[in-house]
Amino acid sequence: MKKIFKNIYLQPRFFLLLAGIVTCFLLAYIFENIMVVAKSLFYVFIAFCIVDILLLFISKGNVKAQRILADKLSNGDENGIDIIINNYYFFKIDITIIDELPFQFQKRDFKIISSIKSGGKKTYSYSLRPVERGVYAFGNLNIFSSSPIGLLTRKYTYDQGQEVPVYPSFLQLRKYDLLAFSNKLFEHGLKKIRRIGHTMEFEQIKDYIQGDDIRNINWKATAKKNQLMVNQFQDEKSQPIYSIIDKGRVMKMPFNALSLLDYAINATLVISNIALKKNDKAGMFSFSNKVENRVVAERRSAQMNLILETLYNLTTNFVESDFSRLYIDIKRNIPQRSLLLLYTNFETLDALHRQLPYLQAIAKQHLLVVIFFKNTELLSFAGQKAISSKDIFEQTIAEKFIYEKELVVNELRKYGIQTILTKPEELTLNTINKYLEIKAKGLL
Repeated sequence: MKKIFKNIYLQPRFFLLLAGIVTCFLLAYIFENIMVVAKSLFYVFIAFCIVDILLLFISKGNVKAQRILADKLSNGDENGIDIIINNYYFFKIDITIIDELPFQFQKRDFKIISSIKSGGKKTYSYSLRPVERGVYAFGNLNIFSSSPIGLLTRKYTYDQGQEVPVYPSFLQLRKYDLLAFSNKLFEHGLKKIRRIGHTMEFEQIKDYIQGDDIRNINWKATAKKNQLMVNQFQDEKSQPIYSIIDKGRVMKMPFNALSLLDYAINATLVISNIALKKNDKAGMFSFSNKVENRVVAERRSAQMNLILETLYNLTTNFVESDFSRLYIDIKRNIPQRSLLLLYTNFETLDALHRQLPYLQAIAKQHLLVVIFFKNTELLSFAGQKAISSKDIFEQTIAEKFIYEKELVVNELRKYGIQTILTKPEELTLNTINKYLEIKAKGLL
């Protein structure tokens, strides 16, 4: 009986009716002839409450609910979550769903209001977008059900203590998995690359399809089959591709709630997968005041899982990154010429000039691509209409910082270092595009 009363909650309708009855009793002291009416209403009210309790607690019926979570959530993406509810009462119920979300979302007003017919089953879906990696703990799944009388509510509690890890964006990995092998890359923001150079190996003769290079038409095979046939080539295999992630304080800056470090981590996961699918060796490591989190470039079956687990544990350490240590480590541990995708951030020319000698030294031995970020908030601010002289002054300063980024690009290119200056949300696309361009041109 104690448990029954513990799970009873009063509905607004209960208080409205109770207020009406109290009003009747107050009026009965003035008009004695309505005392009988007031008492009758009170007894009816008590009867309805008892019936409501009997329907919700004593009758053969209840509510079953389950929260459906994936084994892991994808960082920076919308992740779908389902709540399945079954109504085993012999009457229609009104329900309120309150799911206790992990504290990382800072959302305490989550609520779904609905109704389910007798014997019915419903699935309610919502999505969450985590913006940091780690373990997320869900609390209770609370279901409040009420009968057609609607005076009282019964509480059900399910799924206590569910935990789910948030990994780097594996949803992006699936999204871009086939794009690198498609002839429609330009539809997704990737430019078409003309294949040149001598790093292409003959693979097979196949039927011509729209988009194939007409210069690769095999006229002998075409004459034999009486239809257009083309030679298909593949990139030279097994070239080492390293993603190098700067995890110093410059990568802590957030854009759209996601840090630059997490944008770099998501892009690393995708480009590593594409490199492996293209038969290259994929590896990675991070650096700040020291080099760590190393995954040697290989083509083994477990490589992607190893990279994923390493990226999952990557965190910013808020110190200034030591590029001299990075150069020494690369010289010592990567003897073979490799493609190095360096994710970092330079805000000014002065910041670049301090590290430029080390970048030049790395670029002499390897194909180095320096990837850094546009400040999208500055771009948005600079594009606004200036109203006051203060606005003009502030926008001028913003444009100076934007122009400084372009100067950094020109300075790197002057020394033959490949660059990508990108918006954070376009990082993965632009990195894929640069990788495909390098492969097509045979630069590595």
